[in-house]
Amino acid sequence: MSAEVLRVEKLDAGYGKFHVLFGVDLVVRQGEIVVLLGPNGAGKSTLLNAVVGMADVFGGRVVLSGRDITGKPPHEVMKMGVAYVMQSPNNFGTPNVFGELTVYENLLAASIGLPRDEVSRRIEEVYSLFPKLRELRDRKAKFLSGGERQMLAISLGLMKKPTLLMLDEPTAGLAPKLVGEFFHAIKEIRDKLGISILLVEQNARKALEIGDRAYVLVTGRIKYSGAAKELDEEKLASLFLGG
Repeated sequence: MSAEVLRVEKLDAGYGKFHVLFGVDLVVRQGEIVVLLGPNGAGKSTLLNAVVGMADVFGGRVVLSGRDITGKPPHEVMKMGVAYVMQSPNNFGTPNVFGELTVYENLLAASIGLPRDEVSRRIEEVYSLFPKLRELRDRKAKFLSGGERQMLAISLGLMKKPTLLMLDEPTAGLAPKLVGEFFHAIKEIRDKLGISILLVEQNARKALEIGDRAYVLVTGRIKYSGAAKELDEEKLASLFLGG
C-alpha cells in the first residue's frame, strides 16, 4: 500500500462557534486521486480549509506526510507541499489568480524561490497540460475567460511541485466542452507529475471516472468511504438524501 500523503483524523472544524465538520476521517495516499463529494453546504470546502489552516479545528488532527500540521497557518502548510486551488469567488474574497499580471507573469510570481532553469521547466510542464496558456502568455489574467482563469489557477498551484494538490470544484461554471479537458488534465497531473490529488467536484460522474477512492460528506459527517468505481449514481443519490 502506498505511503499516506494526507491523513485527517476525527476532525471537528468550523468557524468561530459554528461547527461544520464532525469526526471526519479521510486519507490520501501517494499517487491517488481522491474524490470528495457531497451536497451544497455539507462542509467540503471547510474540510479543505481546515487542512491549510483557514478554518478553526476544534478536535482531531491533520497529518501531512507523517507531520502533524493541525492549525498551522496557510503559508507554512503551503511550504510543506500543499497547493490549494480555491473556488473563485470564495467566502474569503481571495482571487485565485493575479488579475493585473499576464499569464506568464502569474507563473513567474508563483515560482519565486525556484532556480531559473527549474522555473522554465515547470512553466513548460503547465503549458503541456494547458496548451491554451502558451497562446495567452502575454494576456492579463483579468481578460481571460472563466475556463482560462481556472487553467491558470491550477497551473499556479503546480509551479512548486506540491506533494498534494487540493482542488475545490475546478469545473464549476465551465462550458460543457471544457469539462472533459479539465478532467483529462487532472488525471495527467497525477499520472505524469506524480502529484496526489484531493478533488472536491460537483460533476460526480466525471470525477468518479478518474478517481481511485471516494468519500461522501453529508451535513459534516462522512457517509461513504471506498472505491470510486463502487459508488454509482443510485447509491450516491441515496447518500445525499440521508440514506
